[in-house]
Amino acid sequence: MATGEATLKRDVGVIGVVTFGAGTAIGVSIFSVLQPAAQVAGSGLLVAMVFAALPMLLFAIAYSYLASAVPVSGASYEWPRRFLHPFAGFAIVWMRILANVSALVVLGQVLANYLSMVVQVPAKPMMFVALTGIFSLNLFGVGVSAKLQSLLMVLLLAVLALFVASGATVASASMIGPVTASGGAAIAACVPLMISLFLGIEAAVEIGDEVRNPRRTIPLGIAGAIALTVLVYGSVAATALGVVGPEELAASKAPLLDAAAVPLGHLAVPLIVGAAAISILKTMNAIALVFSRSLFAMARTDILPARLAAVHARFHTPYLAVVLAYGLAVLGLLLPSSLVFLLLAVNIPTMLKYAACSLSAVRVASRHPELHSDTPTFTPRTIRIVGTSGTIAALIIMVAGVGADVRPYGLVAAWLGVGVLYWLVRNAALNKRASRRDGR
Repeated sequence: MATGEATLKRDVGVIGVVTFGAGTAIGVSIFSVLQPAAQVAGSGLLVAMVFAALPMLLFAIAYSYLASAVPVSGASYEWPRRFLHPFAGFAIVWMRILANVSALVVLGQVLANYLSMVVQVPAKPMMFVALTGIFSLNLFGVGVSAKLQSLLMVLLLAVLALFVASGATVASASMIGPVTASGGAAIAACVPLMISLFLGIEAAVEIGDEVRNPRRTIPLGIAGAIALTVLVYGSVAATALGVVGPEELAASKAPLLDAAAVPLGHLAVPLIVGAAAISILKTMNAIALVFSRSLFAMARTDILPARLAAVHARFHTPYLAVVLAYGLAVLGLLLPSSLVFLLLAVNIPTMLKYAACSLSAVRVASRHPELHSDTPTFTPRTIRIVGTSGTIAALIIMVAGVGADVRPYGLVAAWLGVGVLYWLVRNAALNKRASRRDGR
């Protein structure tokens, strides 16, 4: 039995926020970004990582500020909609549909690559099964998803710690080589890929209605997610480069497996393949959760059909939004299989989302003192500086990716064009309905 009158349940604490954020980022980066990043910039990926981390600090401050002032589910939609313009919120979340679908396809493809090291599994059917399992799990409640995230995170960190500890005994600086050898242009083109290392640290703001004490919990959780992500990324990337070098990373379909095989020998396959499966499924779980909540938020404001805002009476989940997100993810299996293409299809909309939310933070600090009063940690001037800087950084990062592959920019533009048409048609229908209601 389901009803649109049931409410979302506050069932996520600080640990859940950290594991949703760091879990999303760590899974994506470790098992999908190193290989294409090495193709673009070689060992310069370490420099690109540093440049990618800097704007994430700006975005994290803006997100923490907004999450303290206005905690709400589907935040990346709600904040631009409320504080910039309704179309701004729609455009961001509409492009995030493409980004979420692309991210799920990336993860499914990388999962298939790693599992093929153990057993030959047809990639597309395996990806379909993984998507089906993850979205089915998300029908049963955010608490179940959060507990699964925490368990999988512990297992993943244990395996990665073993990789770093064993790899440190054979890694060398000479294998890494000069980190600037690829040149500034290649490093700049690599930054939009390396930003994927940090995407997801803010994931919990999208489930603000389901977080306990969100004004305190979300900022603490985001800070913890950043700290954990930086520690894991720096140690794993440096170890992998130090063991096999940038050329082998660039040529490998499973770079961490190849790197781990040097110090761990025959133990590398079960350990790394197992860790890949754990982290990728964990990340897919977090993305599926955020994806469905963004659709749910759109339905609550009547941009998507209101029926999609229905909440299950027993599980307290937006079950119809989950089903729609699942259907869109399955359609994503038709996208190209290039990881560079898919990662840029994720990152372009994400940078636009970060820019819009950073601008939203500026608006709140400047024009809404009644909301700002709930965030004593930040001054209005600080937020204006951070928000403006974050907006500029996001746009620069977005444009820099053209040097890696221009095709995703065409895809994003086409998808946005479809969104504009939908917005116009939907608004016309809503206005017509309102006129008929007023005429009565």
